[in-house]
Amino acid sequence: MPSLSRVPKKRFFNTTKNAPNHPVDYLLMATVLGLLIFGLIMITSIGVPKSIHLSAPDILYPNCSNEAVDCYLILKNHATRLALALLVFVTLLKINYQFWKKISLGFFALAFGLLVMVLFFGSDYNTFARSWIHLPNFPLLQSVQPTEIAKLALIFYFANWLDKKQQSNEIQTFHGGFLAFAVVSGFIILPIILQPDLGSTLVTAVIASGMYFVAGANWRHILLGILIAGLVSITVVSNVDYLHKRFISYLSPTEDCAEDSCWQSLQAKIAVGSGGIWGRGLTQGIQKSYWLPQASDDFIFAASSEEIGFSRIIFVVLAYVIILYRGLQIANYAPNTFARLTAAGITLWITGQAFINIAVNIAIMPVTGVTLPFVSYGGSSLVMSMVAMAVLLNISQYTTQRAYMPEWRENRFSNQATRYRRR
Repeated sequence: MPSLSRVPKKRFFNTTKNAPNHPVDYLLMATVLGLLIFGLIMITSIGVPKSIHLSAPDILYPNCSNEAVDCYLILKNHATRLALALLVFVTLLKINYQFWKKISLGFFALAFGLLVMVLFFGSDYNTFARSWIHLPNFPLLQSVQPTEIAKLALIFYFANWLDKKQQSNEIQTFHGGFLAFAVVSGFIILPIILQPDLGSTLVTAVIASGMYFVAGANWRHILLGILIAGLVSITVVSNVDYLHKRFISYLSPTEDCAEDSCWQSLQAKIAVGSGGIWGRGLTQGIQKSYWLPQASDDFIFAASSEEIGFSRIIFVVLAYVIILYRGLQIANYAPNTFARLTAAGITLWITGQAFINIAVNIAIMPVTGVTLPFVSYGGSSLVMSMVAMAVLLNISQYTTQRAYMPEWRENRFSNQATRYRRR
């Protein structure tokens, strides 16, 4: 009988037997780190008015000379959360992506439980949606937004579930494919609708439908799903008062509108337009101080555009295009179906949410209330986005070809990759 010390242990970290094929996608990692740095700079520049309001809400005319006022409260909170997110990122980057397949069901159940909990015990923080669980004893986060956890949980569960559907040849059937897809999606989407959170509902729908398409769904079922989603959306918008007002104000904006979402869209357009080509300069933005609500959160793109101008903000858009391209390349060269669907889901989440946020900031979409990934102020969004990127970058080490290299360059570096695997 072998001794217990000689019995192999199951590990989720990278081992010699299951070593990576090559290093991580460095350009993807550099792009994400660049967005994190950009977010830190802009929150330093934009966050002072919100810091004053949060640190001294009862002072009639607060300014940075008052002892009770902390003009850098937002920056301190964001820097602390960023440090936590980076620590989580570095830790999870070492965990083999197959670990998430093993816990996908439990993670999905946890996310669903949190979404139900927030409907009864959640806080709205003076917004329309009851979307946060208040955590007064956790100063690093202060609150948790379960929808951010649910997005990643849905990706892992769907990747595992759709993988099994492919193996059983059920993915293109109506009952085993489409109806089952609708039911599983509903476990996450329905509680988000009930909060109600329009932005997260839209992002979650993009993730779910995109992964369903990548898995090889029947085109007729996809078109049927789009039709049903359109009819449901029209019904919800027509019957939910605040959503109805948002869409009316979007379709028929007026300069003297007083409705919240109409006001935000109007001021965001003014911020983007007044920035021009070169911008007003860091800390010189006007809209963030008096007129643009949530300048460091949902509307950080517009507030940044005012200060740095079109010539620089375009690089932020380019960064998300790079993430989209790299992510889809990683999915294309993924070693198995679970990895491919996970990589596709994470890429659709990050870039889909980013482009929705940018579209809202330039007033080509109604106000949705989603953050700009890696840039906006918000602990749950930042931490969960970095967890997702850790998983995506881990998958990039196992692709059958380095996703960002042409074949001729891949062959050139084949000896280097061989040495890396032997370490």
